[in-house]
Amino acid sequence: MARTAVYEQKVEGFGTITVVPVEPAEDIDLIHSWVSQERARFWGMLEAGRDGVLEIYEFLDSLSTHHAFLIHRDGSPVGLFQSYEPEHDPISEYYEVQPGDVGLHLLIGPPTTPAEPGFTHAILSTFVAYLFEDPAAQRIVAEPDARNTKAITRLQNAGFTLGPEITLPEKPARLTFLPREAFTGN
Repeated sequence: MARTAVYEQKVEGFGTITVVPVEPAEDIDLIHSWVSQERARFWGMLEAGRDGVLEIYEFLDSLSTHHAFLIHRDGSPVGLFQSYEPEHDPISEYYEVQPGDVGLHLLIGPPTTPAEPGFTHAILSTFVAYLFEDPAAQRIVAEPDARNTKAITRLQNAGFTLGPEITLPEKPARLTFLPREAFTGN
C-alpha cells in the first residue's frame, strides 16, 4: 500500500524524491537488511537482529520528538533518515543546543545501480529542504561517527560546517551544523 509522502521534490535530471514516515512493522525487513550490512557499521546496528531493530523503530515511532523516514527516488526506497529535537536527546549533554536546532541521522541504502555523481547530495538536499520547511527549524545538527570520513565529507559538501569532535558513549562523533541561512541563502 502506498503511503502519503510528507514531502516531495522533483530534481531535474534525477527524478522525484519523496519523504515518507517509517511504519516499523511494514518497513522492518528493508530497514534491517540495510542496517545489518557492513557498509552501515557506523549506524551501530550490525549485531542487532530483526526483532531488536523493530523494537528500536517502534520506540522511535512512539516519541513525539524523534521521527524516522524512508526516502524514495521514483518510488523506490534509497535512504533512511531520522530527525529529532536535540534538547530531548542525549546529544544535548555534549553541545549547547540553540532554539530551532533539529537533529539529523542519515543512512543511504545499498546501491542498486552503478555509482551516480550527485546521488547522495540530491537525497540529502531534499531531506534538508523538508526539515527547513518548518519555520521553527533554524539549524540542522548531525553527529556522524568521527571515523566516518565519507559521511563527514558528504555533509561538508552539502554546506554543513564542522563543529568539535565529541565522545559519545557509543562512538567518537563529529558535530556538524547547517544554519538555515547557509541553505536558503537568506
